[in-house]
Amino acid sequence: MRRITLESRRAAGWLALLLAMQGLVSCGGGGGGGGGGGGTGFAGPVTTQPPAPTAQEACTGIQGMSIAASMIGKPTSGAIVKSATFVAADAKDNTNGEYCAVTGIIVPATAGAPTMEFQVNLPTQWNERALHMGGGGYDGTLVTGLGAYVSQPKGTPNALAQGYVTLGGDGGHKGAVFDGTFALNDEALLNYGQLSVKKVHDVAMAIIQKRYGAKPRRFYFIGGSQGGHEGLDAAARYAADYDGVIANYPAYNLSLLQQASLDVGRALYDNGGAGWINDNKRKLLVGAVHAACDSLDGLTDGIVGNIQACNAAFNINTVKATLRCSGGADTGDSCLSDAQINAVDKISSPYDLGFPIAGQQVFARWPLLEGGDFSFFGAGSALGFAPVPTSAATPPVDALLYTIGAAHVRYFVAKDPLLNPLTYDPANFKARLQDLGGITEVTQQSLEAFRAKGGKLILTHGTTDGLISPHNTEDYYDLQLKQFGQPGVDSFIRFYMIPGFDHGAGRYNLGYDGLTVLSNWVEKGQAPDTVASVDNNAADPATARSRPMCRWPLWPRFTGAAGTENNAASYTCTAP
Repeated sequence: MRRITLESRRAAGWLALLLAMQGLVSCGGGGGGGGGGGGTGFAGPVTTQPPAPTAQEACTGIQGMSIAASMIGKPTSGAIVKSATFVAADAKDNTNGEYCAVTGIIVPATAGAPTMEFQVNLPTQWNERALHMGGGGYDGTLVTGLGAYVSQPKGTPNALAQGYVTLGGDGGHKGAVFDGTFALNDEALLNYGQLSVKKVHDVAMAIIQKRYGAKPRRFYFIGGSQGGHEGLDAAARYAADYDGVIANYPAYNLSLLQQASLDVGRALYDNGGAGWINDNKRKLLVGAVHAACDSLDGLTDGIVGNIQACNAAFNINTVKATLRCSGGADTGDSCLSDAQINAVDKISSPYDLGFPIAGQQVFARWPLLEGGDFSFFGAGSALGFAPVPTSAATPPVDALLYTIGAAHVRYFVAKDPLLNPLTYDPANFKARLQDLGGITEVTQQSLEAFRAKGGKLILTHGTTDGLISPHNTEDYYDLQLKQFGQPGVDSFIRFYMIPGFDHGAGRYNLGYDGLTVLSNWVEKGQAPDTVASVDNNAADPATARSRPMCRWPLWPRFTGAAGTENNAASYTCTAP
């Protein structure tokens, strides 16, 4: 008892001393009297905090990170970080500043399905924003996020260099850009059709929060072709995750697109290739279109800008009247046979499947009679090398549209690698095609949630795209007009049709500061109207010609003086 009493007294004494010291500190710190706040001479207890980790240490700390399946909004077995590599600002060939490159895999939900690769790049000087970059073709290659986004002006800083976290995936499988074999696996097909966007996004969010201790203030998406399709998925299916999307030449209406593509291939290759158009005949047709249409936009420069006027000046009837071989049989490279004219008509007319897929039955015409040259990304013909297809997996040995259409019906539709695409009848696979519509299409996915949250969508397409018709994106825009009306659409969507731009290439290879345009719209309310662009074909960006991007349905008419053809200010956006 005595020991407890003594200890109690000692404790009370120490408490009294501490209270007295507190009082002295309070009196000395007020500064209201004559003492001037000089203090008491007593110091409180010193606590030592561990130093914050360096950027390199923070990067290394992500190595081996596991992300639980519960943190990913679609079915997986979780994700694993395989590497976290610190890249110094002065590292060889690095133009992106100091960052941490994180790579890993998302483990499939079902046994036997392929893993999904991802990469997330974490800048040391983060601007609290993230950019998800889309894939292309049938995916299968990791999008690293280290390079330029689609249609970024040549010579400008990449998003990572601007402080954005950048990220991408491989679509959920490995393979060549036109290899459709992955679609034999149901989970891989579902990932490609709609789920890979969400899975990569959610994994990236977990990594971002581990590195910075915070979520991005803004999350954007930019992609082209299949990446444009993924962008539409981001806006329509995952509106809560994204603030702004740019979908360049999107692979919208995917299943119908591939049915129409195969129909073009059959027009070329049926009857022993009677309709096949060799490179000389292709150039003959393209030259005739340009002779009739090039000047209709005010300038003869190899670009057809006034599409509506061109439709009146040159069409399939013009082809029959001016280019048909005498008697209709093929008599050489200076004319087109009846079978070849039929192929031109197939390419240049809407395709009617005969039944709907996700509410859509008709696919838009391709622009072969509107200035499109059907070259293979500017090099040679996209119509193949011979009148008989080889079933090669990689164009341009066979016609580009045939190659991708054949892969689709073999692996997506029939699930039969030995199927002969030339004898395929879509009517025999109606149920399967309509099931695919629920996997790969966004035609029946509303943008209402995206609009309601303040999301912004920019659509671009080139008038000469010979892989995905520009009129397909026009159809998507028209669907939004039907739902929201023009004022509603204007509040959150912009659509730009670019004369002379093909599928990521073309006589005018579009470059524009899309990320700035999009972020200014989302964050500052600066809605874009006419947007400045440059031709990325120029070897030196400083000498690149410029053109205005006109809001659809306007088009750029040359109204300037001679010698100013390369200046965007010399063009006026004009109604059709």
